[in-house]
Amino acid sequence: MDRRDFLHRGGALIAAAATLGGAAAGPALAKPMTPTATGLVWDDIFLTPVFSPTHPEQPERVAAIRRAVEAQGLTRELRPIAIRPPTEAELRLIHTDDHIAGIRRKHGDAIDRLGRAGVGAALAACEAVHAREVRNAFVCSRPPGHHARNDGEVVGFCLYNNVAIAARHLQRNLGYKRILIVDWDYHHGDGTEHFFYEDPSVLLFDTHDWRAYPRTGDPARRGAGEAVGTKISVDLPCGATDAQMLRAFDERLLPAADSFRPDFVLVSAGFDSRTQDKLGCFDITDEGYRQMTTRVCAIARKHCAGRVVSVLEGGYNFEGIASGVATHVRALMT
Repeated sequence: MDRRDFLHRGGALIAAAATLGGAAAGPALAKPMTPTATGLVWDDIFLTPVFSPTHPEQPERVAAIRRAVEAQGLTRELRPIAIRPPTEAELRLIHTDDHIAGIRRKHGDAIDRLGRAGVGAALAACEAVHAREVRNAFVCSRPPGHHARNDGEVVGFCLYNNVAIAARHLQRNLGYKRILIVDWDYHHGDGTEHFFYEDPSVLLFDTHDWRAYPRTGDPARRGAGEAVGTKISVDLPCGATDAQMLRAFDERLLPAADSFRPDFVLVSAGFDSRTQDKLGCFDITDEGYRQMTTRVCAIARKHCAGRVVSVLEGGYNFEGIASGVATHVRALMT
């Protein structure tokens, strides 16, 4: 792929501090408290190398983020959220048995464990926000997930579609009806679009470079059947600036969100759309990410009591992803 175009380190996955058991009662029965903290999901499993040393998707991506968040003193105010292992039933909310078996059979236990940890991290964040333990949360996991479909392969560095599984978990197990997914990765989230293309209960807003991998994201694709209009693909050119990105948010996302009125907001937070990324050619700055985050949080405050879970996707310039994520997390905290 050009600019255009996991293994646990010993021991079981850490169980979530508070597990929501059984069929959840839904958002109306969530704890009445008004949380102020932002949650941070992190586990050392995400430092596990599973690709070759020359592969763009390296543990240093999340290690650099962790250092930046700590250096800026943000960890003192963030509330840690422990990951938990996803169940087979939770994986099957989106993925087929063949896909789940194929990841392990073709690529090994190590990479399968890393992929499952990413799913468990996203689910734990959603549960913490649902339980009102935190107002919103950022999931510092790897590898990304928004290209994953059901072919039993590692596609675009993705194993399991973390955000898609989280969306279905929110709907099927926690009682939410309308989910907004905002994907600002440089690359189109073709896997996420695939799973929800005919589903009117998921509003997908995706900004990307249509000419880059996986060369999907045709703006004419708006959903099918009752879901027509709930899939918004925004193709931006190489060199796209903060102004171009924010114009798409203001002119396309905000009115769509007001009409849709989401119960919960998920972000596929890709930082390969940041300037000088190794696999992207947009020129989005940290200030751009701050303003994008501010707009997403405003939507959530207006429609769903501030419920936002942001899950890391791409970003392959280690210094850039660290700076961009720290800015994003700080904006979530305000």
